[in-house]
Amino acid sequence: MVPVYNEVALLEQSLDRLMATPPPAVRGVSMRRTVILVDDGSTDGTTQLVRTLGQRPGVLAVFHEHNRGKGSALRSALDQARTLKPDAAIIHDADLEYDPADHAAVLAPILDGRADAVIGSRFLGQTHRVLYYWHFLANTFITLCSNIMTNLNLTDIECCFKAFSRKTLEKITINEPRFGVEPELVAKLSKMRLPREDNPARTRRARIYEVPVSYSGRTYEEGKKIGPRDGVRALWCILKYNLR
Repeated sequence: MVPVYNEVALLEQSLDRLMATPPPAVRGVSMRRTVILVDDGSTDGTTQLVRTLGQRPGVLAVFHEHNRGKGSALRSALDQARTLKPDAAIIHDADLEYDPADHAAVLAPILDGRADAVIGSRFLGQTHRVLYYWHFLANTFITLCSNIMTNLNLTDIECCFKAFSRKTLEKITINEPRFGVEPELVAKLSKMRLPREDNPARTRRARIYEVPVSYSGRTYEEGKKIGPRDGVRALWCILKYNLR
């Protein structure tokens, strides 16, 4: 699932790299992969590019007439993904910050039956580009606040790499229109209960795993979009979705 907004310079290269990366294999059999591109009302020519890319095999294109925000784009992607009934679904950004070579590691705990959801972390030892210190401090504080409310010990709730099993995909919902979607998803996963395998009449807590991923962050000059108001909104979302 790939939310897209004004990425005409990088989207085709990003999709080419994703499609050139073999999908994970389960018991020696490669999975079939479908890429869902959601154009969120782009204004720089990305919309036409998405129309063209959507004609490729294994690619589905969804369009918003107007820009609604990343959370809204992911909501549309989730709706489309549910119609496909996949074994697992993964969120991947449209730029080149995240490496599709990490998909296998992120999906592994789901595909081998250990996890219901996996959250990537840029701070667990993989290669990452060194950039804004104050962003790191803000992310650390936001993650700390989230962990206090969810009682999870995550290291990077703002990481865009998130994956879901089919059961989780069927239950998860998104309300936040913009970047508040990240703490919203973590809060909802922390409270989610799923049917037990040995007794479907009873439920258990969703099993959440964290996996290190590499990160090649962008500067604002290179197209980074998240800003200070999104950090403030993230803190509000932590309270909103954990106390609800």
